Amino acid sequence: MAVGNDSSVKEFILLGLTQQPELQLPLFFLFLGVYLFSVVGNLGLTVLIVLNPHLHTPMYYFLFILSFTDLCYSSVIIPRMLVGFVKQNVISHAECMTQLFFFCFFVIDECYILTAMAYDRYAAICKPLLYQVTMSHQVCLLMTVGVYVMGFVEAMAHTASMVHLTFCDGNIINHYLCEINPLLKLSCTSTSINELVVYIVVGFNVTVPTLTIFISYTLILSNILGIPSAEGRSKAFSTCGSHVIAVSLFFGAAAFTYLKPSSASEDDDKISTIFYTIMVPMLNPFIYSIRNKDVHIALRKTLNRSMFI
Repeated sequence: MAVGNDSSVKEFILLGLTQQPELQLPLFFLFLGVYLFSVVGNLGLTVLIVLNPHLHTPMYYFLFILSFTDLCYSSVIIPRMLVGFVKQNVISHAECMTQLFFFCFFVIDECYILTAMAYDRYAAICKPLLYQVTMSHQVCLLMTVGVYVMGFVEAMAHTASMVHLTFCDGNIINHYLCEINPLLKLSCTSTSINELVVYIVVGFNVTVPTLTIFISYTLILSNILGIPSAEGRSKAFSTCGSHVIAVSLFFGAAAFTYLKPSSASEDDDKISTIFYTIMVPMLNPFIYSIRNKDVHIALRKTLNRSMFI
């Protein structure tokens, strides 16, 4: 990641989640545990999907992409956060811009993967006879490429506009990661372009996924209510339940973070950010696995095979 020559600040200090010494060690072990759960859950789910042919369907293909993204997402944020609990967390300008890029990249990817999964559920429930054509391998691949291209372009827009700012009023970031708003507060040059980029990108990322998910689930609900048998309705609801929970957690946590009143403190902002940057990637594999019979069967088969090796 290129670094702007006009920046007088060569490194930043991330204050982390808290400055209270008595909380540093307990929080270190707490978030280390969260990270291990996130890695085991997401890596385990990706391995199960790869090893079990009966999970090679569009729904589990997107779940594989989601788990891979969550694994990377957690790894961009939590290891650097853990450093801040044991020593002063100094990060170079280049490293900070790199973390900002990948943070934006994976959070935008997550947003659109969840949107693609909503469309997949719409196609499966509302157009079952055309499902194999609507969600063919080529279509799934194109949707995945679209997700990552969108993430790359928008993350690059944020990072490129940030790189050209001059930071000369201080180098202490009151956060546990290089996030947009804390960095803008340190700039001593105009941030109008950055604010415009944030307005356009966030507005687009809120409007398009929200409308797509809302329309998809409106049509899904309408279709489910038309199913005559209670068993059929229950089965249809069960295929969507996990995704609805995941969508609600991610978008709800992000909305709570960015739609708070401007009077909210920076410490409140850090705490609320934890939910969608750390907790959601940890919870997703368990949300999709706990009541999923296909995943349970895949896990038993994988464990049985490993026992006879």
